[in-house]
Amino acid sequence: MTGGSDGIGLGIATRLAAAGAEVVLPVRSRAKGEAAVAGIRRAAPGARVELRELDLGSLASVAALGEELRAEGAPVHLLVNNAGVMTPPTRQTTADGHELQLGTNHLGHVALVAHLLPLLRAGRARVVSQVSVAAARGGVHWEDPDWERTYSGMLAYRSSKIALGLFGLELDRRSRAGGWGVTSVLSHPGVAPTSLLAARPEVDRSTDTPQVRVIRWLSRRGWLVGTPESAGLPALLAATTPTAPAAQDGRMFGPGGPGRVGGPPEEQSLYRPLTSEDDAARVWDLSQRLAGVAFP
Repeated sequence: MTGGSDGIGLGIATRLAAAGAEVVLPVRSRAKGEAAVAGIRRAAPGARVELRELDLGSLASVAALGEELRAEGAPVHLLVNNAGVMTPPTRQTTADGHELQLGTNHLGHVALVAHLLPLLRAGRARVVSQVSVAAARGGVHWEDPDWERTYSGMLAYRSSKIALGLFGLELDRRSRAGGWGVTSVLSHPGVAPTSLLAARPEVDRSTDTPQVRVIRWLSRRGWLVGTPESAGLPALLAATTPTAPAAQDGRMFGPGGPGRVGGPPEEQSLYRPLTSEDDAARVWDLSQRLAGVAFP
């Protein structure tokens, strides 16, 4: 699973490890990853967890991890596409020149699925892609996907998460049509106090945003929003719920409380921007071109 070294992702990884899963954490920071592994093993003695190196903002790094895992040949039964960045105040780019949120949140995960596809097929895997409440409105920035002409941090974030959601839904359709044996579903964490909106010098944000201060205040009081622990439950439900009948299309899981921003996890209807199969097919083609990968 990606993004498993802190926050929501670390909670998901810990719960999966405690349930007996062999967890592979691809991380960009080795030190941060080692701290996460130590924390998982404290919470779940005997947990089987290992680190790998991955920078989702580098397509070469994604390809290298894929090559490494394919050479080892172990089937992958579950892939959780959880890592992400949110609303850098200024436009930034990945190692490949893509807008940072598009490249990290979406294209890096597209490339990871493509490079791991033989192992996913061998494991008859479930792929869970973590979208966002931000994907409830807006759309893919088709005319300028890398935001080279204008830039809005929030609109670019929405676009990246909608693109990831459309890709995840199209992956499920293509798998069923092609007999790949891979199931692909979506989840979203609602709203919780995480590092996404906190001070992050690596994305040119020197202080916590006002939004995350409010979210922390509400979360401490148990009002409306979730906690980092509860926000991971929809992805866990998405990862472990029984496979739907073949005719059922477009599964998404999220918090079931007021406004769908907190509360216990449940299956939910797709956000409107995720419902167009034409848009999903368009994202599928665009993503392969931008990520430099090809699916069957």
